[in-house]
Amino acid sequence: MNSREILKKTLNHQQPERLVVDFGGTAVTGIHCLAVKNLRAYYGLEDRPVKVVEPFQMLGEVDEELLDAMGIDVIGAYGKNNMFGFANNECGWKPFTSNWGQQLLVPDDFLYLKEPDGSLLIFPGGDVKVAPSARMPGTGYFFDAVIRQQPIDEENLNPEDNLEEFISIDNDTLDYWERTVKQLSLAGKGIIASLGGTALGDIALVPGMNLKNPKGIRDVAEWYMSTVMRPDYIHSIFEQQTELAIKNYAKIFDRIGNQIDAVFICGTDFGTQDSTFCSPEQFNELYLPYYRRINDWMHQHTEWKSFKHSCGAVETFMPLFIEAGFDIINPVQINAKGMDPRHLKNTYGKDLVFWGGGVDTQKMLSFGTPAEVKKQVIENCEIFARDGGFVFNTVHNVQANVPADNLAAMMEAVKEFNGI
Repeated sequence: MNSREILKKTLNHQQPERLVVDFGGTAVTGIHCLAVKNLRAYYGLEDRPVKVVEPFQMLGEVDEELLDAMGIDVIGAYGKNNMFGFANNECGWKPFTSNWGQQLLVPDDFLYLKEPDGSLLIFPGGDVKVAPSARMPGTGYFFDAVIRQQPIDEENLNPEDNLEEFISIDNDTLDYWERTVKQLSLAGKGIIASLGGTALGDIALVPGMNLKNPKGIRDVAEWYMSTVMRPDYIHSIFEQQTELAIKNYAKIFDRIGNQIDAVFICGTDFGTQDSTFCSPEQFNELYLPYYRRINDWMHQHTEWKSFKHSCGAVETFMPLFIEAGFDIINPVQINAKGMDPRHLKNTYGKDLVFWGGGVDTQKMLSFGTPAEVKKQVIENCEIFARDGGFVFNTVHNVQANVPADNLAAMMEAVKEFNGI
């Protein structure tokens, strides 16, 4: 069986011949460009500039060579533009030297201003005539959003302002999806697509880093407060966004059909390290109806599986994610309160695919020994892989300064588990 066939068995909760592995399929299962460089060195691949395929988090390209070396089964179909609103796939590439000294390739419209302290300011749509939308500290390894909240006029708040980035998909974009998925499908890998438009309140998107003059509620704290103080406003946004998203999905499906296996629906986080951002009652009222409509449409019209990302201690929300129609949960933050792997698998494993949770990235992967990393990976694989329903990935993206020996130990453990 090829990688795609094994992924399909996994997503259908059937025991696959081996464990499915994803690194780079989504913006929450990727590898920082510095870690990509270190992995290439470990596998003896050519030392060359790494392409930055997601500049907000500075994620590096996992190219065909590295896919094969790591035994990766899943590849990602990304949208035309990145978080900053400029092309990141079908674009030209130019050299860039990072603050940590790595030689990289970035998109042509990766235009920045370097401040005296070494910080980098980047601009929406590559337009240096407008205010920057994100900043990378001089000693940092990724960007943070620059909040550009305009004064709020309560009497004239218009939900349309928070819908500016959600538009009806055009033929050029449909053509892009058609040729992108067609090309990716030749590899025999599983495909997860980030089609966009369905991220209900994803805090990474709220600031509108792709917009030159964002309007509406664009401050992170203000958005969280608005879910309590302005629920009607949020409902109006979600209602219109959901309606448009389903229409766009129908258009995309007409072009690509069931050539993809899963869709990254939403990255809205509901968990902290110890608790949740909102109550189950608020989730049921504010989020669940819209998630359910999107997922119901997908399940009624396609074979796609629905992928939900939420960091944190969300064990109490697992039944709600199931009720909302999600097939897959990520990143499975096993070091958060209540997120014990054995409990999660025993309680929710028949209904949810765990995409992630293979190793803790906050402590173990970054600060453990290679032997400790390998031990945790094997233990988690033994728990999660039983009866299918597990795609190996770390808890969120592999970060920049993870020791190369630990990355090697992780991949060795996966191959050992797979009998390779």
